[in-house]
Amino acid sequence: MHGVSSGDSVTSGGGVSRAPEVPGGAELARRYHDDVVGPILAAEGIAWAGARLGSGSDVLGFDDATSRDHDWGLRLTVVVAEDDVAGVDRLLADRLPATWAGQPTRFPVTWDPQPRHRVEVLTAHDLATARLGLDPRPVLDPRPGSDPRPGLAPWQWLGLTGQSVLEVVAGPVFHDGPGELAALRAAVAGYPDDVRRYVVASAWAHLGQELPFVGRCGSRDDELGSAVVAGRLARVLMHLGHVLEGRWAPYGKWLGTSFAGLPGSASAAGDLRGALTATTWREREARLVAATDRLLDVQRATGLPAPEHATEAFHDRPFRGVTGVPEVVAAGVTDTAVRALPHGVGAVEQWVDDVHVLMDPARRLAVARAALAP
Repeated sequence: MHGVSSGDSVTSGGGVSRAPEVPGGAELARRYHDDVVGPILAAEGIAWAGARLGSGSDVLGFDDATSRDHDWGLRLTVVVAEDDVAGVDRLLADRLPATWAGQPTRFPVTWDPQPRHRVEVLTAHDLATARLGLDPRPVLDPRPGSDPRPGLAPWQWLGLTGQSVLEVVAGPVFHDGPGELAALRAAVAGYPDDVRRYVVASAWAHLGQELPFVGRCGSRDDELGSAVVAGRLARVLMHLGHVLEGRWAPYGKWLGTSFAGLPGSASAAGDLRGALTATTWREREARLVAATDRLLDVQRATGLPAPEHATEAFHDRPFRGVTGVPEVVAAGVTDTAVRALPHGVGAVEQWVDDVHVLMDPARRLAVARAALAP
Protein backbone atom coordinates (compact mmCIF):
# COMPACT_ATOMS: atom_id res chain seq x y z
CA MET A 1 0.00 0.00 0.00
CA HIS A 2 1.29 3.45 -0.89
CA GLY A 3 -0.53 5.24 1.91
CA VAL A 4 -0.23 9.01 2.42
CA SER A 5 2.82 10.85 3.72
CA SER A 6 2.76 12.91 6.91
CA GLY A 7 3.76 16.31 8.23
CA ASP A 8 4.65 17.57 11.71
CA SER A 9 2.00 18.53 14.27
CA VAL A 10 2.05 19.16 18.02
CA THR A 11 0.52 16.49 20.27
CA SER A 12 -1.48 17.18 23.44
CA GLY A 13 1.63 16.26 25.46
CA GLY A 14 3.72 18.92 23.77
CA GLY A 15 5.63 16.53 21.52
CA VAL A 16 5.71 16.40 17.76
CA SER A 17 3.74 13.77 15.85
CA ARG A 18 3.07 13.24 12.20
CA ALA A 19 -0.19 14.71 10.82
CA PRO A 20 -1.58 13.66 7.46
CA GLU A 21 -0.09 15.52 4.51
CA VAL A 22 -2.29 15.24 1.46
CA PRO A 23 -0.56 14.86 -1.92
CA GLY A 24 -1.71 16.57 -5.08
CA GLY A 25 -4.95 15.33 -6.55
CA ALA A 26 -3.36 13.48 -9.47
CA GLU A 27 -0.96 11.59 -7.20
CA LEU A 28 -3.76 10.83 -4.76
CA ALA A 29 -5.81 9.45 -7.67
CA ARG A 30 -2.89 7.30 -8.80
CA ARG A 31 -2.49 5.72 -5.39
CA TYR A 32 -6.24 5.21 -5.04
CA HIS A 33 -6.36 3.50 -8.43
CA ASP A 34 -3.33 1.31 -7.82
CA ASP A 35 -4.18 0.30 -4.26
CA VAL A 36 -7.97 0.07 -4.30
CA VAL A 37 -9.90 0.46 -7.54
CA GLY A 38 -7.54 -1.38 -9.88
CA PRO A 39 -7.28 -4.50 -7.73
CA ILE A 40 -11.08 -4.72 -7.41
CA LEU A 41 -11.47 -4.65 -11.20
CA ALA A 42 -8.57 -7.01 -11.83
CA ALA A 43 -9.98 -9.57 -9.41
CA GLU A 44 -13.20 -9.66 -11.47
CA GLY A 45 -11.38 -10.06 -14.78
CA ILE A 46 -12.66 -6.72 -16.12
CA ALA A 47 -10.80 -4.94 -18.91
CA TRP A 48 -10.53 -1.26 -18.02
CA ALA A 49 -8.67 1.99 -18.37
CA GLY A 50 -8.12 4.05 -15.24
CA ALA A 51 -7.23 7.74 -15.23
CA ARG A 52 -7.86 11.10 -13.59
CA LEU A 53 -9.80 12.94 -16.28
CA GLY A 54 -12.65 15.44 -16.50
CA SER A 55 -13.06 18.59 -14.46
CA GLY A 56 -10.82 19.70 -11.64
CA SER A 57 -7.62 21.68 -11.29
CA ASP A 58 -5.73 18.50 -10.42
CA VAL A 59 -6.37 17.16 -13.94
CA LEU A 60 -4.18 20.01 -15.20
CA GLY A 61 -1.71 19.60 -12.35
CA PHE A 62 -2.54 23.08 -11.00
CA ASP A 63 -4.35 22.21 -7.76
CA ASP A 64 -3.22 23.49 -4.38
CA ALA A 65 -4.61 23.66 -0.85
CA THR A 66 -7.34 26.07 -1.96
CA SER A 67 -8.56 23.53 -4.51
CA ARG A 68 -9.66 21.19 -1.75
CA ASP A 69 -12.68 23.22 -0.65
CA HIS A 70 -14.98 21.60 -3.23
CA ASP A 71 -15.09 18.85 -5.87
CA TRP A 72 -11.68 17.55 -4.79
CA GLY A 73 -10.82 14.16 -3.41
CA LEU A 74 -10.78 10.51 -4.45
CA ARG A 75 -11.90 10.97 -8.04
CA LEU A 76 -11.16 8.66 -10.97
CA THR A 77 -12.40 7.90 -14.45
CA VAL A 78 -12.75 4.22 -15.34
CA VAL A 79 -13.39 3.37 -19.00
CA VAL A 80 -14.95 -0.03 -19.71
CA ALA A 81 -16.99 -1.76 -22.39
CA GLU A 82 -20.63 -0.71 -22.67
CA ASP A 83 -21.91 -3.99 -21.23
CA ASP A 84 -19.76 -3.52 -18.13
CA VAL A 85 -20.67 0.06 -17.15
CA ALA A 86 -23.61 -0.63 -14.84
CA GLY A 87 -22.02 -3.70 -13.28
CA VAL A 88 -18.71 -1.99 -12.55
CA ASP A 89 -20.47 0.99 -10.99
CA ARG A 90 -22.43 -1.36 -8.68
CA LEU A 91 -19.29 -3.37 -7.93
CA LEU A 92 -17.43 -0.28 -6.77
CA ALA A 93 -20.41 0.96 -4.79
CA ASP A 94 -20.40 -2.36 -2.91
CA ARG A 95 -16.65 -2.95 -2.54
CA LEU A 96 -15.06 0.45 -1.95
CA PRO A 97 -14.17 1.15 1.68
CA ALA A 98 -15.78 4.09 3.46
CA THR A 99 -12.44 5.90 3.63
CA TRP A 100 -8.98 5.42 2.25
CA ALA A 101 -5.76 7.20 3.30
CA GLY A 102 -7.79 9.51 5.49
CA GLN A 103 -10.06 10.59 2.65
CA PRO A 104 -13.75 9.70 2.22
CA THR A 105 -14.51 7.61 -0.85
CA ARG A 106 -18.07 8.92 -0.98
CA PHE A 107 -18.76 12.65 -0.96
CA PRO A 108 -21.00 15.28 -2.57
CA VAL A 109 -19.89 17.53 -5.42
CA THR A 110 -21.35 20.75 -6.76
CA TRP A 111 -23.31 18.98 -9.50
CA ASP A 112 -24.55 16.15 -7.25
CA PRO A 113 -25.31 16.77 -3.55
CA GLN A 114 -25.63 13.06 -2.74
CA PRO A 115 -22.62 11.40 -1.10
CA ARG A 116 -21.55 8.65 -3.48
CA HIS A 117 -18.30 7.25 -4.84
CA ARG A 118 -16.65 9.47 -7.40
CA VAL A 119 -15.26 6.87 -9.74
CA GLU A 120 -16.82 7.89 -13.05
CA VAL A 121 -17.56 4.66 -14.95
CA LEU A 122 -18.32 5.02 -18.66
CA THR A 123 -17.31 4.00 -22.17
CA ALA A 124 -14.74 5.78 -24.33
CA HIS A 125 -17.63 6.86 -26.55
CA ASP A 126 -19.50 8.41 -23.63
CA LEU A 127 -16.36 10.09 -22.32
CA ALA A 128 -15.78 11.81 -25.65
CA THR A 129 -19.37 12.85 -26.20
CA ALA A 130 -19.72 14.15 -22.63
CA ARG A 131 -16.58 16.28 -22.80
CA LEU A 132 -16.20 17.04 -26.50
CA GLY A 133 -19.74 16.67 -27.80
CA LEU A 134 -18.51 14.55 -30.71
CA ASP A 135 -19.01 10.94 -31.70
CA PRO A 136 -15.55 9.38 -31.41
CA ARG A 137 -16.24 6.18 -33.33
CA PRO A 138 -14.10 7.31 -36.30
CA VAL A 139 -11.27 7.79 -33.77
CA LEU A 140 -11.30 4.32 -32.32
CA ASP A 141 -10.17 2.39 -35.36
CA PRO A 142 -8.22 -0.69 -34.21
CA ARG A 143 -6.62 -1.40 -37.56
CA PRO A 144 -2.81 -1.45 -37.34
CA GLY A 145 -1.29 1.63 -38.89
CA SER A 146 -4.62 3.41 -39.24
CA ASP A 147 -4.66 7.19 -39.01
CA PRO A 148 -5.80 7.97 -35.46
CA ARG A 149 -7.36 11.31 -36.38
CA PRO A 150 -11.13 11.39 -36.36
CA GLY A 151 -12.94 12.23 -39.54
CA LEU A 152 -14.16 15.57 -38.20
CA ALA A 153 -15.20 18.45 -40.39
CA PRO A 154 -13.22 21.66 -39.84
CA TRP A 155 -16.17 23.33 -38.11
CA GLN A 156 -16.29 20.46 -35.61
CA TRP A 157 -12.63 20.96 -34.73
CA LEU A 158 -13.33 24.66 -34.33
CA GLY A 159 -16.27 23.90 -32.05
CA LEU A 160 -13.94 22.35 -29.48
CA THR A 161 -12.49 24.39 -26.65
CA GLY A 162 -9.07 23.81 -25.20
CA GLN A 163 -10.60 23.12 -21.80
CA SER A 164 -12.97 20.49 -23.17
CA VAL A 165 -10.10 18.64 -24.85
CA LEU A 166 -7.83 18.98 -21.82
CA GLU A 167 -10.49 17.21 -19.77
CA VAL A 168 -9.77 14.20 -22.00
CA VAL A 169 -6.05 14.49 -22.76
CA ALA A 170 -4.40 16.34 -19.85
CA GLY A 171 -4.91 14.07 -16.87
CA PRO A 172 -2.68 11.09 -16.06
CA VAL A 173 -3.59 7.58 -17.23
CA PHE A 174 -2.74 4.82 -14.78
CA HIS A 175 -3.84 1.78 -16.77
CA ASP A 176 -5.25 1.28 -20.27
CA GLY A 177 -5.88 -2.37 -20.89
CA PRO A 178 -8.18 -2.05 -23.94
CA GLY A 179 -6.18 0.82 -25.49
CA GLU A 180 -9.27 2.82 -26.48
CA LEU A 181 -8.43 5.68 -24.16
CA ALA A 182 -4.96 6.08 -25.63
CA ALA A 183 -6.42 6.11 -29.14
CA LEU A 184 -8.95 8.76 -28.20
CA ARG A 185 -6.36 10.98 -26.55
CA ALA A 186 -3.99 10.68 -29.50
CA ALA A 187 -6.75 11.57 -31.94
CA VAL A 188 -7.55 14.91 -30.31
CA ALA A 189 -4.06 15.79 -29.08
CA GLY A 190 -3.90 18.76 -31.45
CA TYR A 191 -5.49 20.42 -34.46
CA PRO A 192 -4.86 19.00 -37.93
CA ASP A 193 -2.23 21.19 -39.59
CA ASP A 194 -4.50 23.21 -41.87
CA VAL A 195 -7.06 23.82 -39.12
CA ARG A 196 -4.20 25.01 -36.90
CA ARG A 197 -3.08 27.41 -39.62
CA TYR A 198 -6.63 28.75 -39.87
CA VAL A 199 -6.81 29.32 -36.09
CA VAL A 200 -3.42 31.08 -36.11
CA ALA A 201 -4.41 33.29 -39.05
CA SER A 202 -7.67 34.14 -37.29
CA ALA A 203 -5.83 35.17 -34.13
CA TRP A 204 -3.72 37.62 -36.10
CA ALA A 205 -6.87 38.91 -37.82
CA HIS A 206 -8.47 39.53 -34.42
CA LEU A 207 -5.36 41.40 -33.31
CA GLY A 208 -5.51 43.51 -36.45
CA GLN A 209 -9.11 44.46 -35.81
CA GLU A 210 -8.42 46.07 -32.44
CA LEU A 211 -4.73 46.87 -32.00
CA PRO A 212 -5.12 50.41 -33.43
CA PHE A 213 -7.84 51.11 -30.84
CA VAL A 214 -5.29 50.98 -28.02
CA GLY A 215 -3.88 54.23 -29.35
CA ARG A 216 -7.11 55.67 -30.66
CA CYS A 217 -8.82 55.39 -27.27
CA GLY A 218 -5.76 56.86 -25.57
CA SER A 219 -5.62 59.78 -27.97
CA ARG A 220 -9.06 60.78 -26.66
CA ASP A 221 -7.82 60.60 -23.05
CA ASP A 222 -9.71 57.33 -22.61
CA GLU A 223 -6.99 55.34 -20.87
CA LEU A 224 -9.60 53.01 -19.36
CA GLY A 225 -10.97 52.10 -22.77
CA SER A 226 -7.43 51.66 -24.08
CA ALA A 227 -6.61 49.32 -21.19
CA VAL A 228 -9.76 47.26 -21.79
CA VAL A 229 -8.80 46.77 -25.44
CA ALA A 230 -5.25 45.83 -24.38
CA GLY A 231 -6.65 43.21 -22.01
CA ARG A 232 -8.68 41.68 -24.81
CA LEU A 233 -5.62 41.55 -27.05
CA ALA A 234 -3.46 40.04 -24.31
CA ARG A 235 -5.93 37.16 -24.11
CA VAL A 236 -5.80 36.72 -27.91
CA LEU A 237 -2.01 36.54 -27.76
CA MET A 238 -1.98 34.07 -24.88
CA HIS A 239 -4.36 31.78 -26.75
CA LEU A 240 -2.24 32.18 -29.89
CA GLY A 241 0.87 31.14 -27.98
CA HIS A 242 -0.77 27.86 -27.00
CA VAL A 243 -1.86 27.11 -30.56
CA LEU A 244 1.56 27.92 -31.99
CA GLU A 245 3.18 25.46 -29.60
CA GLY A 246 0.63 22.71 -30.18
CA ARG A 247 -0.98 23.06 -26.77
CA TRP A 248 -4.65 23.32 -25.85
CA ALA A 249 -5.40 26.44 -23.82
CA PRO A 250 -7.33 25.98 -20.56
CA TYR A 251 -10.15 28.23 -19.46
CA GLY A 252 -9.52 31.67 -17.99
CA LYS A 253 -8.62 30.69 -14.43
CA TRP A 254 -5.56 28.76 -15.59
CA LEU A 255 -4.73 30.51 -18.86
CA GLY A 256 -1.91 32.57 -17.38
CA THR A 257 -0.48 29.66 -15.41
CA SER A 258 -0.44 27.50 -18.53
CA PHE A 259 0.98 30.31 -20.69
CA ALA A 260 3.84 30.79 -18.23
CA GLY A 261 4.85 27.19 -18.85
CA LEU A 262 5.06 27.42 -22.65
CA PRO A 263 8.68 26.95 -23.78
CA GLY A 264 8.73 29.78 -26.31
CA SER A 265 5.65 31.95 -25.95
CA ALA A 266 6.20 32.58 -22.25
CA SER A 267 8.93 35.02 -23.34
CA ALA A 268 6.08 37.46 -24.10
CA ALA A 269 4.70 37.32 -20.55
CA GLY A 270 6.71 40.29 -19.31
CA ASP A 271 5.55 42.52 -22.14
CA LEU A 272 1.95 41.43 -21.64
CA ARG A 273 2.15 42.27 -17.94
CA GLY A 274 3.68 45.59 -18.87
CA ALA A 275 0.86 46.33 -21.29
CA LEU A 276 -1.75 45.58 -18.63
CA THR A 277 -0.08 47.72 -15.95
CA ALA A 278 0.87 50.65 -18.19
CA THR A 279 -0.68 54.00 -17.31
CA THR A 280 -0.31 55.61 -20.75
CA TRP A 281 -1.49 54.36 -24.09
CA ARG A 282 1.91 54.84 -25.72
CA GLU A 283 3.60 52.52 -23.23
CA ARG A 284 0.68 50.10 -23.43
CA GLU A 285 0.86 49.95 -27.21
CA ALA A 286 4.65 49.58 -27.19
CA ARG A 287 4.51 46.61 -24.85
CA LEU A 288 1.79 44.93 -26.91
CA VAL A 289 3.83 45.45 -30.07
CA ALA A 290 6.84 43.85 -28.37
CA ALA A 291 4.69 40.87 -27.35
CA THR A 292 3.43 40.40 -30.93
CA ASP A 293 7.03 40.39 -32.20
CA ARG A 294 7.98 37.71 -29.68
CA LEU A 295 5.07 35.52 -30.72
CA LEU A 296 5.88 36.06 -34.38
CA ASP A 297 9.36 34.71 -33.59
CA VAL A 298 7.75 31.64 -32.00
CA GLN A 299 5.58 31.23 -35.09
CA ARG A 300 8.64 31.38 -37.33
CA ALA A 301 10.42 28.81 -35.15
CA THR A 302 7.51 26.35 -35.54
CA GLY A 303 7.89 26.44 -39.32
CA LEU A 304 4.83 28.54 -40.04
CA PRO A 305 5.37 31.45 -42.43
CA ALA A 306 5.96 34.84 -40.86
CA PRO A 307 6.77 38.26 -42.32
CA GLU A 308 9.66 40.26 -40.94
CA HIS A 309 7.53 42.33 -38.57
CA ALA A 310 4.22 41.79 -36.78
CA THR A 311 3.05 45.41 -36.84
CA GLU A 312 3.23 48.51 -38.98
CA ALA A 313 1.87 52.04 -39.05
CA PHE A 314 -1.91 52.14 -39.21
CA HIS A 315 -2.62 54.21 -42.31
CA ASP A 316 -1.48 57.80 -41.62
CA ARG A 317 -2.44 57.69 -37.97
CA PRO A 318 0.11 57.55 -35.12
CA PHE A 319 -1.01 54.06 -34.06
CA ARG A 320 0.12 50.51 -34.82
CA GLY A 321 -1.72 47.91 -36.86
CA VAL A 322 -0.96 44.30 -37.81
CA THR A 323 0.94 43.50 -40.99
CA GLY A 324 -0.25 40.88 -43.47
CA VAL A 325 0.38 37.97 -41.09
CA PRO A 326 -3.14 36.48 -41.46
CA GLU A 327 -2.85 36.32 -45.24
CA VAL A 328 0.67 34.87 -45.15
CA VAL A 329 -0.40 32.06 -42.82
CA ALA A 330 -3.67 31.34 -44.63
CA ALA A 331 -1.89 31.08 -47.96
CA GLY A 332 -0.33 27.80 -46.80
CA VAL A 333 -3.70 26.08 -46.28
CA THR A 334 -4.31 23.37 -48.88
CA ASP A 335 -7.41 21.59 -47.52
CA THR A 336 -10.34 22.82 -49.60
CA ALA A 337 -12.78 22.55 -46.68
CA VAL A 338 -10.53 24.72 -44.52
CA ARG A 339 -9.97 27.20 -47.33
CA ALA A 340 -13.76 27.56 -47.58
CA LEU A 341 -14.05 28.72 -43.97
CA PRO A 342 -14.92 32.40 -43.45
CA HIS A 343 -11.81 34.53 -43.17
CA GLY A 344 -10.76 35.49 -39.67
CA VAL A 345 -13.62 33.94 -37.69
CA GLY A 346 -11.61 31.19 -36.02
CA ALA A 347 -12.42 28.68 -33.30
CA VAL A 348 -15.46 29.24 -31.09
CA GLU A 349 -13.36 30.06 -28.05
CA GLN A 350 -11.66 32.84 -30.03
CA TRP A 351 -14.92 34.79 -30.29
CA VAL A 352 -17.35 33.46 -27.67
CA ASP A 353 -16.85 34.40 -24.02
CA ASP A 354 -20.08 33.15 -22.47
CA VAL A 355 -19.46 30.29 -20.05
CA HIS A 356 -22.91 28.81 -20.65
CA VAL A 357 -22.01 28.30 -24.30
CA LEU A 358 -18.40 27.21 -23.89
CA MET A 359 -19.20 24.61 -21.23
CA ASP A 360 -22.16 23.09 -23.08
CA PRO A 361 -20.98 20.88 -25.98
CA ALA A 362 -24.35 21.01 -27.76
CA ARG A 363 -24.56 24.81 -27.65
CA ARG A 364 -20.90 25.22 -28.54
CA LEU A 365 -21.13 23.00 -31.61
CA ALA A 366 -24.42 24.56 -32.67
CA VAL A 367 -22.77 27.99 -32.62
CA ALA A 368 -19.77 26.66 -34.54
CA ARG A 369 -21.95 25.01 -37.14
CA ALA A 370 -24.05 28.14 -37.66
CA ALA A 371 -20.99 30.34 -38.12
CA LEU A 372 -18.57 28.02 -39.87
CA ALA A 373 -20.28 25.11 -41.64
CA PRO A 374 -20.72 25.39 -45.41
